[in-house]
Amino acid sequence: MNTVSLPKCTDVAIIGAGPSGSVAAALLRQRGWQVCVLERQHFPRFSIGESLLPYCMEILEEAGLLQAVNEAGFQVKNGAAFTWGDRNTTIDFRDKFTAGPGTTFQVQRARFDQILIQEAEKMGAEVHFGHTVNNLDFTDEHATLSVSTDQNQSYTLQARFVLDASGYGRVLPRLLNLERPSAFPLREAWFTHIQDNISDPDFDREKIVIATHPRDRAIWMWLIPFSQGRCSIGVVGEPSHLAMNGRDPLVFLQDITREIPLLKRLLENAIWDTPVNPLRGYSANVTSLHGSRYALLGNAAEFLDPVFSSGVTIAMHSAKLATALVDKTLHGQTPDWEKDFVQALRVGIETFKTYVSGWYDCRFQDVIYSTQMNQDIRRMIASVLAGYAWDISNPFVEKSERRLNALAEICGEAQLDT
Repeated sequence: MNTVSLPKCTDVAIIGAGPSGSVAAALLRQRGWQVCVLERQHFPRFSIGESLLPYCMEILEEAGLLQAVNEAGFQVKNGAAFTWGDRNTTIDFRDKFTAGPGTTFQVQRARFDQILIQEAEKMGAEVHFGHTVNNLDFTDEHATLSVSTDQNQSYTLQARFVLDASGYGRVLPRLLNLERPSAFPLREAWFTHIQDNISDPDFDREKIVIATHPRDRAIWMWLIPFSQGRCSIGVVGEPSHLAMNGRDPLVFLQDITREIPLLKRLLENAIWDTPVNPLRGYSANVTSLHGSRYALLGNAAEFLDPVFSSGVTIAMHSAKLATALVDKTLHGQTPDWEKDFVQALRVGIETFKTYVSGWYDCRFQDVIYSTQMNQDIRRMIASVLAGYAWDISNPFVEKSERRLNALAEICGEAQLDT
């Protein structure tokens, strides 16, 4: 019987092998640090969050992961199509205010995440699947992680720094009592993958579809086309608005899809061959993003909402910021985590938060569906939706709330006239 070698010490322990964990591992290996990634599940495994943003491509390239993603055959994405009743509009990420990639991919996360962590492993990261972190103790010099495996083994791992990239598992927030309620109302998503069989020649598979419900604008649906004729489809709303009332999830999702004129037409020949899954109470927040010898990445720190696919982008950007500071910490320097991690990350989070809030209170919906947006403003909005939410030269980043309010007032008045 072969004995599995268990890690004993490392420079950096990363909890979670999703996108932020893989990016962090790759960036740290580039700097020469020993990295150990602990992942509770085994890959490939299903995960939501299939629609990337173009800014992700910059980070993947910096981490040395982009070539493998480019070669994987994922569906190209160049923008977003919005639909509300008989109103249809698009935002093209290639025509934007901020320099940088204008295209990205729509991915099955099971395969995408596996590609990223395999590339990080090729770079020298030590990766362990089926390993769960149960407890941590910190000293001034290191952290000690208590870990168990799905092979009924237990061990301790000593690390000089810990990055929590555990996503919805939110390991450190739970263990260190950092969790706090989100400012957003409780919402839930119901979603599945289907064989879409879309034959409409006018349908652009290179754009995610975001559909506002014709009668209740607090409910929206997504359709994310993949390569090879499949897509992800889901609905999001507050439970009281969705009003499932005990209905079968598959029937519920099919029924509400038929209430969206565009989706009803596109998916008339779809084969619903995969069970429908729920995701409830996903928005989250924490009291602190960092502490002595640890930092929180991506969804482990804060998750806003799936509406503009910001989750993976924020996760990757947090990994980019954090690894630069971890490098300084391990070199004996004293970086300013509050300024260069928390405040720097908050720029983009608060920008996305403005537009997520504006979507649900309809200010941003009025903007999106309006014919009053000039091309310069459209380019600025396109940059935000393409993930460039940290570009403070963009007025719709630097003064996002004020700019959105002013634009929404103009567009909202125009909506009343139609």
